[in-house]
Amino acid sequence: MQSYFADLHVHIGRTIYGDPVKITASDKLTLTNIVEHAAYQKGLDMVGVIDSHVPDVQAEILHLIKEGKATELSEGGIRYGPLTLLLGCEVEVYDEHCQGPIHVLCYFPTMEAMQRFTVWLSERVTNITLSSQRMYGPARDLQNYVKAEGGIFIPAHIFTPFKSLYGKGVIQSLEEVFHPQLIDGVELGLSADTTMAEGIEELSPYSFLTNSDAHSLPKIAREYQSIKMERCTFKEFVLSLHELQGRRIVANYGMNPLLGKYYTTVCNACLQDPGNCDCEEAAVVKGVADRISELTKEGGYKRKRPPYIYQIPLEYLPKLGPKTMKKLLKAFGTEMNVLHHCSEKDLEEVVPSSLAYTIVRNRSGHVAVEAGGGGTYGRIKKER
Repeated sequence: MQSYFADLHVHIGRTIYGDPVKITASDKLTLTNIVEHAAYQKGLDMVGVIDSHVPDVQAEILHLIKEGKATELSEGGIRYGPLTLLLGCEVEVYDEHCQGPIHVLCYFPTMEAMQRFTVWLSERVTNITLSSQRMYGPARDLQNYVKAEGGIFIPAHIFTPFKSLYGKGVIQSLEEVFHPQLIDGVELGLSADTTMAEGIEELSPYSFLTNSDAHSLPKIAREYQSIKMERCTFKEFVLSLHELQGRRIVANYGMNPLLGKYYTTVCNACLQDPGNCDCEEAAVVKGVADRISELTKEGGYKRKRPPYIYQIPLEYLPKLGPKTMKKLLKAFGTEMNVLHHCSEKDLEEVVPSSLAYTIVRNRSGHVAVEAGGGGTYGRIKKER
């Protein structure tokens, strides 16, 4: 077995015909551009495209298969060069029981299964051609459908203040919304890490996922995980989520939660601590850290989990602009290679020693940061 790098939450911005899918995403986020960029610049082994329910996105995938550029795998997933594509869909669940909206990720092993899901979902949403559509119906119905098709069900960015399981502060337990036994894992989101979340006892059965939620090509692999599998397929990924037959997630790579947009509680008007601001009608956006603290019980059960390694994407590092990125990629191939494998000495042959030093320190999470909140990202402090 070997380890594979995977980012399982990437959006489509436009179809092959130029029509919008995720309105807020980049026009350059077409299916073909995603798999090319993920494979040959980022150096990922697996990517999950969570707008694969859109008929024209499916048409682009089928076109790649017809041209011989992509192949469906017998164990699920689609191979494109060195990359495995997982077919996913982000659904916004909303009904009288869940007090949503809540975003969830659903993945299916084959194109046929995803196409059947498109037909099923189109009867429950307003516009099947767009991303993250609101489904009117019980969340458990969605879970039952996904599992009947041999799919994967994962609540998305579970702590963010908007459109997440715990974020609104209304839901105190996932059992209020979901069948716990039909959840395959949970996605932490950019403002949380393993140490923060592991004290919530009801999450102890589930693997934690760290994904980018990318709305542009450079944001792919902003967060990702390393997964130990025999092969890079849908079936193997399912085994890893449930830690079966030696398969498992071996490391989560994500930004320090302080860099997330919703780490701290702030006044939405002035982005300051609500206790210190002068706004007459302050709209408080509760931070992820405070929300997790409310849900954590003293002495709660903690299972043994893989390390969560703070890692800042290369594009965010000070003094690493587009020209320097091109030099690094020309010398070392992919961003994963630069982030994980190149020695400081080798890096110094291409970039200034101060930047080489920062890249190497970044591997162990030793880059200083300042906290973000209320929709504003945290900042990286400059070093030496």
